[in-house]
Parts: sequence; C-alpha cells; structure tokens
Amino acid sequence: MLAALREEVCAQNHELPLNGLVVGSGGNVSGRDPDSGFVVIKPSGVKFSMLTPESMVVVNLDGNVIEGKMKPSVDTGIHLYLYRNRADVGGVCHTHSPYASSFAARGERIPAVLAPITHILGRDVPCSRYATPGEVDTGEAILEAADGGMAALVKAHGVFTMGKSATEATSFAMYIEEAAKTTHLAMLRGRVEELSQKEIDRCHAWFRKNYGQNGNKETGPPAL
Repeated sequence: MLAALREEVCAQNHELPLNGLVVGSGGNVSGRDPDSGFVVIKPSGVKFSMLTPESMVVVNLDGNVIEGKMKPSVDTGIHLYLYRNRADVGGVCHTHSPYASSFAARGERIPAVLAPITHILGRDVPCSRYATPGEVDTGEAILEAADGGMAALVKAHGVFTMGKSATEATSFAMYIEEAAKTTHLAMLRGRVEELSQKEIDRCHAWFRKNYGQNGNKETGPPAL
C-alpha cells in the first residue's frame, strides 16, 4: 500500500540525521496521500538508520493503523491534527534541530533577516505559546502561531514545518536550521536588522517565480 509515499517518507526521515536535525530516534516526517487521505509516518522509537520503506506505518486521519507492524510515532496525533485542519498540507516534519530549537527554548521567533527564510517562507518563523505535549494542544499552538504559514517553533519543544509534500516540509526544516544558525551567530556580534515586509514579499515572489526548473508565480517552485 502506498509504495511511492512510503519510499518518499522513509527517504525524508533519513535526511534528518544526515543534516544534523535530530539525534537518536527523535523527530519525524510524514506524508499524506491525496487520494485516500491516509498518512505514512515513521514508527516510534526506531533509530533512523534502521528505517526502511516497509517499516513505515500507514494510519488514517483518526489515528487507526491501516498497515504496518509497529506502533507509529508518538507525535502522530500532532501530524494528524495539522492534516485535519490544513487541507493544503501534504507533508509534516518535526525536529529538535539545535539552533532553531534554541530560539524555541527562549520562546523567540526566528526573524526574517536572511534569504533562506525570506525567499522560501516569505516571513519570519514564529514561536508558539507553551503547549502540553500531545495531539490537540500542540497542534492548536502550531496552527495559531503559523497563522496560515508553513512553519512554527513550539516553545520549549522544537520545530514543525508543513509543505505540499514530505519532501518540501523536510526542505523547509533544513533551511530554517541553516538560517537559525547564521542568525544566532550574527546576534552574538550585535543587533540584526529584519527586512521590511514589503521587501520580504518582493523576495518571496521573486523566488517563487524564478527558482528551479519549473517555478512560476502561480504555483511556486517544486520541492527544494
């Protein structure tokens, strides 16, 4: 079932440790099948190096396991909450990447001072209120903070990104961590100046029109 989506979700979960976004088995990527509505997600507590497409777990939007021999990620409920409330989301990525999560530890947003954020997200990365771990409160906090956008930090927790696909959501997480690291280093040297929203909008529109082989102003670029 959903062989191509299992392959994609597995591959994107492997990207997390390769890019220094997770340690051990913490963090997860999921993807939603647009036809069935089923979600593919990594199993709970399994190290990333051990993941295979066959070990991915298929669940429905109510959290019932449709296919898979292992228990799905403990964050499955959060992913499903996002899918149920954002029809435009086809992939979700959650990490505890160090630099971005350091902003979350302080309850601070990542300001839009660098191209990876202004071009890709078209705004800052907001930080939510503290949320009790679990499906509803954390999911609500993410959507409140994201306010229609594709990423949010959860205070004292970590990073959640959304995308049209698992691949896009993972790409957003990678670029947010890069921007968080560079912004953190710049802030050690002094004040950083955030771009105006007008300039952020201009950069975002330019990127959507020109990036990649098929980017255009109607649909934006393909997954990064």
